[in-house]
Amino acid sequence: MAEKKPAKVPATASLLVELLTEELPPKSLRLLGEAFAEQLVVEIVRHRLKDRDPSKQVFATPRRLAVLIQDVRAHGLDSEHEVEGPVSSNGRAVEGFAKKHNVAPELLERRQTSKGEIVVARLRISGVKLDAVLPSIVEKVIEKLPVSKVMRWGDGEAQFARPVHGLVMLHGKRIIPGAVLGVPAGNTTCGHRFMGAASIRLANADEYERKLAQAGRVIADFAKRKSEIEKQLQAEAKRQKASLGEYQDLLDEVTALVEFPAVYAGAFDASFLEVPQECLILTMRQNQKYFPLFADDGKLLPKYLIVSNMRVDDPRQIISGNERVVRPRLEDARFFF
Repeated sequence: MAEKKPAKVPATASLLVELLTEELPPKSLRLLGEAFAEQLVVEIVRHRLKDRDPSKQVFATPRRLAVLIQDVRAHGLDSEHEVEGPVSSNGRAVEGFAKKHNVAPELLERRQTSKGEIVVARLRISGVKLDAVLPSIVEKVIEKLPVSKVMRWGDGEAQFARPVHGLVMLHGKRIIPGAVLGVPAGNTTCGHRFMGAASIRLANADEYERKLAQAGRVIADFAKRKSEIEKQLQAEAKRQKASLGEYQDLLDEVTALVEFPAVYAGAFDASFLEVPQECLILTMRQNQKYFPLFADDGKLLPKYLIVSNMRVDDPRQIISGNERVVRPRLEDARFFF
């Protein structure tokens, strides 16, 4: 029986790295996602596994940070490093220098400097293998992330903003072996907590976003998810014959709270409009993460928009639940006013 040949390692392929976590802090999610991607790219380029300014796609949801980098080498390029040595007239020192750098003395270059003629060694450094360095690169990147407070979990020493429960490291179709923060790498991710598949196997790195959207019911790209929410907000505000006012800061925050958004309209008793609208707006935006609706003259309407993490055919239960929750908040605003 013929011996099975090992799978051929491609020269270049897309690299996917995903950390699966518990819910990340929403106010810092976008920054965390961008920093994770940027620092990973810096390290990949530094190890000559990719040329400068590589194309990448950044993903960040409440339960994951991920980056997809195109055309990453399986083996880094070799490089040359120049080391200046002693003056050429000092034979013993030159001999020691050559031996130290494993270079034949006759191959040392000569160069004129202010100190006189010196010897120079040109050292060829072999490129690193992606498999050998990626786990340590990812751990180094995690250590540099802008996390104000870290936590530990389990019995190990691993620490991060939230516990990490899953790790994907794929180079094309290949799983990069290794572990990060004590979590072994694989090719399995997870979908939406309630609406998507609990386990999604990735055949290759490039299908990550598509598979998550289709099987996982997750819009993994922060910018695309934000755009989808804004589109739904504008459409629902139009249906309500209202406008949204200023909402960009809140939009960023709710984008970090959901993975598969749906916008629904809720209402409150018009008697609460006796309270200064600034108090009601603050309560809805800051405490409930709702988007207040306004009339053409800028006056607050007894309506608001909810960004839910659940898309359902009949949203009445979601809407009524939110209306029950917001009423005591508005009662508090009226009491203190």
